[in-house]
Amino acid sequence: MEEYKKLQQAVEYLKNQGVNAPDIGIVLGTGLGKLTELIEIEKSINYSDIPNFPLSTVEFHSGKLHYGELGGKKILAMQGRCHMYEGYSANEVVFPIRAMKMLGIKLIMLTNAAGGINLSYEKGQLILLDDHIDLLPDNPLLGKNIDQLGDRFPDMSTPYDKVANALLTDCAKGLQYNLEKGIYASVTGPNLETRAEYRFLKTIGADLVGMSTVPEVIAANHMKLPCVAISIVTDLCDPDNLEVANIEDIIANAGIGEQTLLKIVPRFIEKLKV
Repeated sequence: MEEYKKLQQAVEYLKNQGVNAPDIGIVLGTGLGKLTELIEIEKSINYSDIPNFPLSTVEFHSGKLHYGELGGKKILAMQGRCHMYEGYSANEVVFPIRAMKMLGIKLIMLTNAAGGINLSYEKGQLILLDDHIDLLPDNPLLGKNIDQLGDRFPDMSTPYDKVANALLTDCAKGLQYNLEKGIYASVTGPNLETRAEYRFLKTIGADLVGMSTVPEVIAANHMKLPCVAISIVTDLCDPDNLEVANIEDIIANAGIGEQTLLKIVPRFIEKLKV
């Protein structure tokens, strides 16, 4: 079936479930599901019930789409995302972003857990993405262009919305939090990197490394959908003092950052003009 028709099926289903004119889409990454507790939820829908929606196979990704209100805005929040390391193509990974845009969202907020290449960072720190490096072997725009969504050759000179980024920074300052900016490198995973790979990533300018987000940002820019993204530093990637990866520690550090995120995001959504 043609990709756009698959999207239309999903959108029609969600409209029939009562998802009406959402303002903002949010993707909640690894260990970041508690934001849904702040949303006045009107409807929660399992990904498995939505036609053509990719299903997350990662245990700490819930797999639910929540529709409700926060800060006077209608919110569509994805509790969990799918990744290319699960066997999905980049095109499949961005299916939910495209569907949310077709439903009417005016901005997408992406969150993720990431390794800190920049050794000035601390575990649990929030970093606002200002740019990225795409090291993935696939791209959601490969193949025939979906003309209904966007142009063949979308510009990526400003992948993250400057106005929304400035507002997020101001909201953090209002809470006495310094929201630093960083550059995120996206890799396939699911293995973490070697010492030599961390050195390489630092050399090419990465502050952070993770296994998601960039395909979603590409799809958003293709559709001229403003986006912002926040990473939580869950582990430090010092090639000279590299610790063995511990997924429990990574989830715990995500939880530390999530407490700050829970304060900043509602403030941002309330002040955002959409």
